[in-house]
Amino acid sequence: MRKLILFTSCILAVSFASAQDRVITTAVPFLLVSADARAAGMADIGVATSADAFSQQWNPAKYAFSIDKQGFSMSYTPYLTDLANDISLGQLTYYNKISERSAFATSIRYFGFGEIELRETGDQNEVPRKVAPNEFALDGSYSLKLSEQFSMAVAGRYIHSNLKVVTDNGDASAANSFAIDVAGFYQSEEIAYNEFNGRWRAGFNIQNLGPKISYDNDEISTNFLPANLKLGTGFDFILDDYNKIALNVEFNKLLVPTPQDPDLNGDGTITTEERAQNLDNYRSIGWVSGVFKSFGDAPDGFGEEAKEVTYSIGAEYSYQESFALRLGYFNESSQKGARKFFTMGAGFKYNIVKVDLSYLFSASKVKNPLENTLRFSLTFNFGDKYDVY
Repeated sequence: MRKLILFTSCILAVSFASAQDRVITTAVPFLLVSADARAAGMADIGVATSADAFSQQWNPAKYAFSIDKQGFSMSYTPYLTDLANDISLGQLTYYNKISERSAFATSIRYFGFGEIELRETGDQNEVPRKVAPNEFALDGSYSLKLSEQFSMAVAGRYIHSNLKVVTDNGDASAANSFAIDVAGFYQSEEIAYNEFNGRWRAGFNIQNLGPKISYDNDEISTNFLPANLKLGTGFDFILDDYNKIALNVEFNKLLVPTPQDPDLNGDGTITTEERAQNLDNYRSIGWVSGVFKSFGDAPDGFGEEAKEVTYSIGAEYSYQESFALRLGYFNESSQKGARKFFTMGAGFKYNIVKVDLSYLFSASKVKNPLENTLRFSLTFNFGDKYDVY
């Protein structure tokens, strides 16, 4: 513990890993945690939903389709509330639609692990040394409509992870890295059907593409960023001028190599030395080659590769754009983390202010760190209004 406390392994690993087969783990997994209550209420769906202030995390290309000129949002998510009351994720986001075809946005996401007391001995009378590990990411994005129905965006991200505990020699440097996102969003015109009008949406986002992160400034201890691919689609049932139902589905795959543990000498037994060598071989993979390897390196072939894809389905009912109810379901293979949960949420809008709430029910034997947690987000939209088309 004196050299390095990887809190993301012992805390966030509750949700991203378990005692399963070849679970993929990464550094700074807080980047994948849903920060806003709207997306959380639909089981972490956001890549192809309608544009909102929190699009920065899910798909910044949606900002080009925003109706409001400007928006500011904030969110707060308690974490592992059954174990501690000072671990949380917070996010602030601001966007500005600078023309009918383009927009920029910026956000900061902060994950605090609370205050931790460290003692050199087991003596309870010893005055403890207090540390407050934390991580944050600072983002900026630009989105542009390439046609009346399609937009793209690029985002840059600075990542800072301060999890290392000060040692006697004062070695406690934080880990830093950067990443980029490339995203696209499609939104059709409103289509008249027999009983209702409708609108199709689709989106993708390739996130967190960047150099591996290291806490000891060497290649041995490097860890992959949580690079991932999001694909989603949705359809709006516009029943009348007041009532709308949106159905959405989203798929996500980590663009990170699958851990390998082969029998190197072929004697039928994997020794401790072989496991250490396999780990070194895995850590020596570059982040660029790792992205391409992630599509076909599962030891059990396509069947295992398919298990590395998670999916979510979600629905949102809205009335007069002032009240919303949401439901969702998230599924991950039991061999790749076993996250399965149902969600529900609600949203209320008055004038320029919007409040969203969500709640999660675990459907897995693996405890979810967000179970029994009420998530909260607040949005302010202001400025001129743009037409949808």
